[in-house]
Amino acid sequence: MDKLQIPAGVITGENVFKLFEYAKNNGFAIPAVNCTSSSTINAALEAARDVKAPIIIQLSQGGSAFYAGKGLSNDGQRASIIGAISAAHHIRTIAKDYGIPVVLHSDHCAEKLLPWFDGMLEADEEYFKKHGEPLFSSHMLDLSELPKDKNIAICKKYLERMSKINLYLEMEIGITGGEEDGVDNTDVHNSSLYTQPNDIWDVYRELKAIDKKFTIAAAFGNVHGVYKPGNVRLTPSLLKEHQVYVRTESEKLGDKVGEKPVFFVFHGGSGSVKTEIKEAVSYGVIKMNVDTDTQWAYWEGLKNYHESKKDYLQSQVGNPEGEDKPNKKYYDPRVFIREAEKSMAKRVKEACHDLGNVDRL
Repeated sequence: MDKLQIPAGVITGENVFKLFEYAKNNGFAIPAVNCTSSSTINAALEAARDVKAPIIIQLSQGGSAFYAGKGLSNDGQRASIIGAISAAHHIRTIAKDYGIPVVLHSDHCAEKLLPWFDGMLEADEEYFKKHGEPLFSSHMLDLSELPKDKNIAICKKYLERMSKINLYLEMEIGITGGEEDGVDNTDVHNSSLYTQPNDIWDVYRELKAIDKKFTIAAAFGNVHGVYKPGNVRLTPSLLKEHQVYVRTESEKLGDKVGEKPVFFVFHGGSGSVKTEIKEAVSYGVIKMNVDTDTQWAYWEGLKNYHESKKDYLQSQVGNPEGEDKPNKKYYDPRVFIREAEKSMAKRVKEACHDLGNVDRL
């Protein structure tokens, strides 16, 4: 990162492009960890620092509302907007002290959630006026349920606006199965779970005419959530076909784009077979979303703590050491939440190892 001159803390614009290009050229990807609180954010940052690697912190619409507080109304996406902005400022305040580059991202904005996207984008533009860079590093539009032409048209409109303030766009073409954060694709037909090469080319051609700062989440059988072996049939080799197709079509137009011109994103990474993860990365995946597994890891840390200290957590006073012994040091939130953080950090480190994202700083 020193050679690339990528600083610690939240990075934007050209530094994000340099990081993604470096990852693609060196055969690794960066986990994108869905976070819902300062605690989960801190756990992800700690893990990345410990393995000396960059990290992507991302917030979903529901996660953003939770960050603002479930006691707030989310009419007009207000809680999701202010929650995302609040989390972004928290991350910007502390990230540099962890000594790692951090990509700050919003995840899965469907068409019905566009007011949330617009609110974050307005905050980016205001931040840009004061600091010369956007508040976030990137945002994701998930318009995969729309017809392709409409999906691309809306993405183009937003990328034109985002390009003016050096914001990255992630878009999705083809549908990721399963269910996540209120978006339920469990009943979609299997044919929709596999994006075709000409679809990727249409997206790449149209967006690159505006700006190079975009990534594509292509469907190759990936599914949100964790399922029994055999239920998810990943076909990472499709990504290789997409790269070849885009390269060939680009060269027909006289554009030399390199062996892997597309920055791909892998959604539904939790529960995936490690060999398939490695194969996907070899075909140009530079970002893999991790949510379900880190949620379980956070809970597991709490569960294991409760099981090990159960006799000390039944009352404020009184435990196996005596009826008058206080239990405050056991039920202090800083104690049990810390155990959840350590467990989650361990799982984030595992994701970094799976993706080759270790000792990169």
